[in-house]
Amino acid sequence: MAEIMADSELAPKFAPFIGMAGIAAAMIFGSAGAAYGTAKSGIGIAGVGTFRPDLIMKCLIPVVMSGIIAVYALVVAVLIAQDLGPPGSGQHYSLFNGFMHLACGLSVGLTGLAAGYCIGIVGDKGVRSFMLQSRIFVGMVLILIFGEVLGLYGLIVALILNTKSKG
Repeated sequence: MAEIMADSELAPKFAPFIGMAGIAAAMIFGSAGAAYGTAKSGIGIAGVGTFRPDLIMKCLIPVVMSGIIAVYALVVAVLIAQDLGPPGSGQHYSLFNGFMHLACGLSVGLTGLAAGYCIGIVGDKGVRSFMLQSRIFVGMVLILIFGEVLGLYGLIVALILNTKSKG
C-alpha cells in the first residue's frame, strides 16, 4: 500500500516540484550560457586557426571559461538534489525550501546565461583581434575574467541561499 504524505500548509505535496524546478533552471540556463559561449568563441577560434594555427592553444581560453559556467550550475543542481527525497521517506521538505532552491537555481542559471553570453562575444572578437595584434591578449583575458565572475557571483548567492534553506 502506498504511503500518503502528510499535506500541511508549510509542506504541501507540490513543494519538491518547486525545488526540482530550481535544479532544472540551474542546468538549463547555465548550460545554455556555456553552450553559447563555447559556440560563439569557437567560431572565432576556427577563423583564427585558418590563418594562424600556432595561436589556437592560446585562443582556447574562452572555451574553457565557458565550460566552467556549466560546472557552477552542476554544483548547485547537485546540492539542491541532495535535499530532495522520494515521497514517504520521512523527509520534511517545506514550501520555504522549495522556493529557496528555486532561487538558487535561478541565480546560478541566469547569471551563467549572462556570463556565457559575455564570454562568447568577447571571446569571438578577442581571439580575432589577438590574431592581428598580440598585445591585446592581456586585455582580452581580463575582460573574459570580468565576464566569468558574473557566473561566480551567481554561484556564491546560490550557495548562501542553499545554506539558508537548511534552517
